[in-house]
Amino acid sequence: MDKHIDETYQIMDLCLLAGKIMLQSGAETYRVEDTMMRIARSLGIQETHSYVTPTGIFFSAEGTEPTKTRLIRIMDRTTDLEKVTMVNAISRQISSGDLGLKEASRKLREIEMSYLSFSFFSRVLAAAIASGCFLIMFKGSWTDFIPSMISGGLGYFFAVYFHKMVPIKFFSEFSASFIIGLVSFLSVKIGIGTELDKIIIGSVMPLVPGLLLTNAVRDLMAGHLVSGLSKGAEALLTAFAIGSGIAVVLSFL
Repeated sequence: MDKHIDETYQIMDLCLLAGKIMLQSGAETYRVEDTMMRIARSLGIQETHSYVTPTGIFFSAEGTEPTKTRLIRIMDRTTDLEKVTMVNAISRQISSGDLGLKEASRKLREIEMSYLSFSFFSRVLAAAIASGCFLIMFKGSWTDFIPSMISGGLGYFFAVYFHKMVPIKFFSEFSASFIIGLVSFLSVKIGIGTELDKIIIGSVMPLVPGLLLTNAVRDLMAGHLVSGLSKGAEALLTAFAIGSGIAVVLSFL
């Protein structure tokens, strides 16, 4: 009996670890719940219930006396779709019987501890190039390509830098957009750039919460109203922070 209870707890811990990695890496709520329930079913727990929000996961296993329920808190969320793909692959291996409980737990721990993102320099460079490309997409002139790259790269750099100093998302996004607006204005003022609005629009695009908005809509369509509304509210708050930073610059200059 004690052995069965211990195994049940181990399976629940495995499911919670998989859900935690996926949720922290930007996965949708319904995908997290489905993955956790599939893993539990494949390892012998037929009846489970999960409730996932952007800040926490509740998971319970039925069929045991007493019913076991566990909670895990999610403190930080980012975008790392490679980790989501890797957890999905492990889930499929468990479902097909190719992976056992201990081996799956070891692999998930490795994924949790791994750092799969590109280097900071690569991300800043990508943000700079993307800013210039967005400027062209919004019908800006090629003469503003370089100013847009500079302001967009600096904006992303300071967004990450300020977030490390003060882990408040609104503050880092507001500060980054303020710097974007300031650099864009100065580039036009000294004659490097020509169209201030296009430079600003292109530069702020790397900060726009596109994945967050997409997940909010997908969660709402899947019936996860709490998660969908909370993610939508977070996306709106991010957009407000970006707009406020730009507005402050334009109102004082």
